[in-house]
Amino acid sequence: PHKHGYLATETPIALMNISIDALTSNIQLALAPVFLLTAVATLVGAISTRLARTVDRMRFVQNALYGDHALSDKLRMHYEIELREFKMRGRLCTVAIFFNVLSGVLISLTVLELFFFQTGSVALLQTGYVVATFVLGLISFMTSLLIVLAEVVHAYRSASWDMPPS
Repeated sequence: PHKHGYLATETPIALMNISIDALTSNIQLALAPVFLLTAVATLVGAISTRLARTVDRMRFVQNALYGDHALSDKLRMHYEIELREFKMRGRLCTVAIFFNVLSGVLISLTVLELFFFQTGSVALLQTGYVVATFVLGLISFMTSLLIVLAEVVHAYRSASWDMPPS
């Protein structure tokens, strides 16, 4: 016997006793959560677009307020209120992106854990890690969705439906 406990003719890979079918099955199992990552990436894109539109409008309002533009008192007050609303919307979008990215990281860790667990590459890996990262990933994703909903409701409520004339 070899000093590591296996015969010199055996390799560590052979000792894992992984057939191509088992490896294929393990990869499929590990990649199942990747479909959730597609949703995460799509939501990051959508939130980023909302944030960009909010920032663009905020810049326009700031230019109108602080530039050399003659504004009525009513319009000036309206723009000041609008600026506060946009700051809140920007914060909501930023927090939603944070939780969405956290969700993506946790789900990616789940994919890695499942792969290593199924192949036997990491003997010390406990199933509790897989459950914890996947559950935390889903909770982060749901948190992100709820924050996006709050931002959309806030955007609707703060919309300039009754904007005064300049």
